[in-house]
Amino acid sequence: MLVIGLTGSIATGKSTVSALLSQPPYSLPVIDADLLARKVVEPGTPGYRAIVEYFGPSTPDLLVPAGPDMPLSGPSGHGRPLNRPALGRRVFGDDEQRRRDRAVLNSIVHPAVRREMLKAVVGNYLRGCRAVVLDVPLLFESALDRFCGAVLVVAVKDPAVQMARLRARDPHLTAEDAENRVRSQGDVRDKARRCEARGRGRGVVVWNDGGKEELRAEVGRVMRELDRYSPKWWSWFLWACPPAAVLLGVWNYWRNLRINKAWAQQELRERAKL
Repeated sequence: MLVIGLTGSIATGKSTVSALLSQPPYSLPVIDADLLARKVVEPGTPGYRAIVEYFGPSTPDLLVPAGPDMPLSGPSGHGRPLNRPALGRRVFGDDEQRRRDRAVLNSIVHPAVRREMLKAVVGNYLRGCRAVVLDVPLLFESALDRFCGAVLVVAVKDPAVQMARLRARDPHLTAEDAENRVRSQGDVRDKARRCEARGRGRGVVVWNDGGKEELRAEVGRVMRELDRYSPKWWSWFLWACPPAAVLLGVWNYWRNLRINKAWAQQELRERAKL
């Protein structure tokens, strides 16, 4: 089974690409990291308790306010849900404190999300799926690309396009808030370069500066390229022969470690030239 890592940056169109891949003619199962990230911090979960313990004392509005529609115990009976906009203001930004807070939040959420992802990947393999999509905004940053046979990055060439889409989608954000959110996920053009450095059939960029029809055609081009390097017969062989699938997974992991090491060394050399 081919594990496809799908990433991008905020307001580049990753969710639209994810939706296209889940529909015919592709009909691929999509494991959405954002949905899992919400699941693992629902009231009553270990993630929820850890976030409340760390952020609660210094963030008075961390939880959704109690009211007629939100009792003190919340709908689950385990507490009121997290106030995500308030938590976002704590962790999005470039200053030192926000970076520390974001690191703490990631250390709580990411391990739990990885466990849920592993369960979903194994389940899809056992059902005989030829490929599965890991929809992860911070695929490279969380090092989940190491487990992927191929990576797709949804990117835009013009930063103004990304900012305009974000402000249109979330009009409540100030210009500063929007800029902080974009910066917190890194420059998507750097992600595109890193993706292409993986090689043909292993890293493909989906450029999304145009409209929906252009994006649909771009997705078709990308999937045809992946099919050339990972044909259906190969996926069925791996499903019928689990030991081969395990060996391929180990090989992909080792190969991706080497790719990431080469990328890191290249980045160091480029910085040294500045």
